[in-house]
Amino acid sequence: MLTSKERAELRAKANLLAPLLTIGKGGVTENVIAEAGTVLEARELVKGQVLESALLTAREACDAICEATGAEGVQTMGSKFVIFRKSKKLEVQRQMQAARAKPKKVNPVRAGIQARRKKAREERDKRNEYFRQAAVEAARDRRK
Repeated sequence: MLTSKERAELRAKANLLAPLLTIGKGGVTENVIAEAGTVLEARELVKGQVLESALLTAREACDAICEATGAEGVQTMGSKFVIFRKSKKLEVQRQMQAARAKPKKVNPVRAGIQARRKKAREERDKRNEYFRQAAVEAARDRRK
């Protein structure tokens, strides 16, 4: 199930896509479902179009294809619809790219500066806490 933010992101990506699936007067046939499965595996996000001669609405066609392929409907507008299904092939490619990604180069000068600043901040916080406690104790002694 897609969250609303994921759905919004997918809708934004789908704006640039051209319709790859076309539903004609034959409706949602076995060939259309097979083609949808192939395209979903290759691209994950697919835009489709229902022709005027078809006896279905875009919503009905989208629901039928989603049910048959295990995809999720992202959007229907007019005669067009967008569906999404995670692709195992593309997921493996993403993981391989992440594994090949070069580690960040660490600037030793900057790392040293950051370490010294952190140590100074910790010492300053410790000193401030000590003086806060001393002030609280002094206030208690004055009240007695």
